[in-house]
Amino acid sequence: MFRITRCLAVLRLFSTILFATSVAVVAAMAPARAADPIRIGFSMSLTGGLAPLGKVALITMKLWEEDINAKGGLLGRPVQLVHYDDQTSASNVPGIYSKLLDVDKVDLVIGPFATNMTAPAMPVVMQKKKVLISIYSTAVNTEFNYDRYFSMIPLGPRPKTAFTEAFFEVAAKQDPKPRTIAIVAGDGEATHFIAEGARENAKKFGLEIVYDQTYPLSTADLTPLARSLKAKNPDLVLISSYPIDSVAMVRAINEIGFTPKLVGGAMNGIPSPGLKAQLGPLLNGFVNYEFWLPVGDLDTPEAKDLVKRYRERAVGQGVDPVGLYLPPWAYSYIQILGEAIKATNSLDDGKIADHIRKTTFSTLVGKVKFGPGGEWDQSRMLLVQYRGVKGNDINQFKDLSTFEILWPEKYATGKAIYPYEKAK
Repeated sequence: MFRITRCLAVLRLFSTILFATSVAVVAAMAPARAADPIRIGFSMSLTGGLAPLGKVALITMKLWEEDINAKGGLLGRPVQLVHYDDQTSASNVPGIYSKLLDVDKVDLVIGPFATNMTAPAMPVVMQKKKVLISIYSTAVNTEFNYDRYFSMIPLGPRPKTAFTEAFFEVAAKQDPKPRTIAIVAGDGEATHFIAEGARENAKKFGLEIVYDQTYPLSTADLTPLARSLKAKNPDLVLISSYPIDSVAMVRAINEIGFTPKLVGGAMNGIPSPGLKAQLGPLLNGFVNYEFWLPVGDLDTPEAKDLVKRYRERAVGQGVDPVGLYLPPWAYSYIQILGEAIKATNSLDDGKIADHIRKTTFSTLVGKVKFGPGGEWDQSRMLLVQYRGVKGNDINQFKDLSTFEILWPEKYATGKAIYPYEKAK
């Protein structure tokens, strides 16, 4: 009887060990389960001043999420985007990224939209040593010098001067050459930075600055400023503005009949089709930057397909129906993160950052290689002159028919109409 009891005890012990081993084997396989997704967190402006653009970005990022999951996800796991509305308030951003990392325990983060939202996220991600890829953020890393930050905006290694360099390059080729310039800028972090670069470019190109003025962002009527500009009668006017005051400045210049030889340059928001439609023919003759257009080697089947799918998804959502300004970028910046995860076969931020730093990526906005400070290793800013805008129909901006690309020469479709009034 004793032997039987002892044998039964041994069998029970063996069964317990066998069960525990089986559970351990199953647990080791668990990370690949659909219930355990790779979670990527971020804030996005879905209300407030940047909401029209934040909503566009989110629609596009969701398209990437669907695409990557249709291919089996990453590392054999599905991908889940976790996001909160920062309400276009910089003060909300640190708390959102702290919650994502400390409470939600997301695997990785990606940047919010634009400079003013990205900068306050930096201290949080730096403390946690996380990778951060930003979108449309100007020189955010100049102060932080963080080696795991990467910027998706085509400014290149000298972001301060890159924003306006094309404006000066085009102006320098005109006959007669311009001699004087006025620089006006909104009183904001990004606009100040761009204006500083414009002053450096003015010196480089031998232009005399006859007027240099900063205006409060609360200024509702910019007509008095436009009149002061007209009184100085500069050959060139470089405007560094935010979306609302970009519109106000275009209206004011038209209202008083001010006709410098070349005007525009760094008017943020103007590349957005919604603002172009608001201004209509008032925009004719102005020159301004664009970040990406379907031209030359940038006009790829993949980019065309994304724009087409975005336009279908945007129907009825009250957002930009054109999709040339932001969607290719919103897809590309998270695409780069996904490619880095795949290439390193890891969610380790250090390994991902190292891979991003040394890799040339093929994205929907073209080849991307990052250089010092996480900026692009080469500038690829475009400068266009708006022409032939008729009425306020937004659909006229779905192709390249309402402007000519002036710079760089590689992508140029025409030459500047100079003086500006001849393009009105």
